[in-house]
Amino acid sequence: MCSLQRCLEVLLIVGIATFGAAASDKKLEKRATACKGCSYTGRTYYYTYPEGTTVERIIYQDRVDAVYHGCNDSPCGVNAVCQEASGGRPVCSCPPGFSGNPLTLCNRGECLDNVECRGDLQCKNARCVNPCVGACGANANCEPKNHVAVCSCPSGFKGDPLVACHRIDPEEQCHPSPCGTNTKCEIVNSVPTCSCLHGYIGNPLTGCRHECDHDGDCTARDMCSNFKCVPACQQCGTGATCNSVANHRAICECPKGYIGSPYTECRPECYGDSDCPSNRPACFYGICKNTCEGACGIGADCRLRGLTPVCSCPRDMTGDPFVRCRPFTKEDLCEPNPCGTNAICIPGHDNTGRERPVCNCLPGYTGNALTHCLRGECSSNNECPGHKACINYQCVNPCIGKCASGATCEPKAHLAVCKCPPGYSGDALISCRQARTQPVAKYTSCTTCK
Repeated sequence: MCSLQRCLEVLLIVGIATFGAAASDKKLEKRATACKGCSYTGRTYYYTYPEGTTVERIIYQDRVDAVYHGCNDSPCGVNAVCQEASGGRPVCSCPPGFSGNPLTLCNRGECLDNVECRGDLQCKNARCVNPCVGACGANANCEPKNHVAVCSCPSGFKGDPLVACHRIDPEEQCHPSPCGTNTKCEIVNSVPTCSCLHGYIGNPLTGCRHECDHDGDCTARDMCSNFKCVPACQQCGTGATCNSVANHRAICECPKGYIGSPYTECRPECYGDSDCPSNRPACFYGICKNTCEGACGIGADCRLRGLTPVCSCPRDMTGDPFVRCRPFTKEDLCEPNPCGTNAICIPGHDNTGRERPVCNCLPGYTGNALTHCLRGECSSNNECPGHKACINYQCVNPCIGKCASGATCEPKAHLAVCKCPPGYSGDALISCRQARTQPVAKYTSCTTCK
């Protein structure tokens, strides 16, 4: 066909839709060898058909001047279409859906549009191909959907899937920090976690602030220290006690028996007995004490024997010196009972008038009340025969010592019956005397007698 030695403009369909500069100059020069008498001028331009198909046009030219006769003497190949350009110059092209060399043969392509391919394929250069080939960046995933390559970064990666995906560093989630001001961002279980900095409070997602800037921001028993509300009693020293808080300041004291400054340190008064004074010689848990304190009962005297307390009641008092001492009473003379067995004690006096206990045998008993009393023979006359009487708990003759000298006694019904013997007169209980006969004076009434 090139033997016509005329300038031919050859149209090659090299793609559907917009064709980029993918066809290199070498490929175009190779196609120009189809016309042995032509040369490639380097001119390439694109033409879009009314139905939307875009083709690339390549200009070939004879080496000698040519005379054009239009499409009547068609130089085009099989299935090619010839169109006359200006000046009657024939232009060959493959129709839509065909590809190849329009000067020799145009072949029917695999597809003309994406609809002619499966959903996971794309129509490119009249062929159904995988749209993912070369579509996504490095390390990216590609999934063909509706003839289009859908690029995404895999789990654990991030970046532009059309350019490149790189592995996610968990710490990157905190740079820049998603947290508010005065916060710190930490990765916990691969999740960025916000928290307020030490000494700050608030919502870490929006911002944290100082807990306090002065004492007035704290409660009455707290104070503001290093921008944080802390108990005011922390002002007290080691070992000190905090009694109260006034105007956010603690009132500190050392415990009883402790010495030192309550705002620095309170220490024990002693570490051993040798550290204590004589009036408080014993060291108990760091405090010097008099061991007599609280050792004895109420009203008792306490004297130290070394460190040992000795308790006793005063001379004018009695009682249990470990419980209570009280003044003496008469009843105390008989407590404890100083008398013998079966004897009772009764408060009394001695010959000098001093109070002393008096011991007596119990009723019905006899003996020495200071040592032992025995049960008597009787306790009433009814326990003795009629001629005896119960005297000092013994059945004895009731006449003993009852009648006067010279009188006679006869015991009857437990009693002594005293009588003066015949020829005697008088009171038998006092005295009986011998009776004497005396002349008896006779008196008559006399009115004249004086």
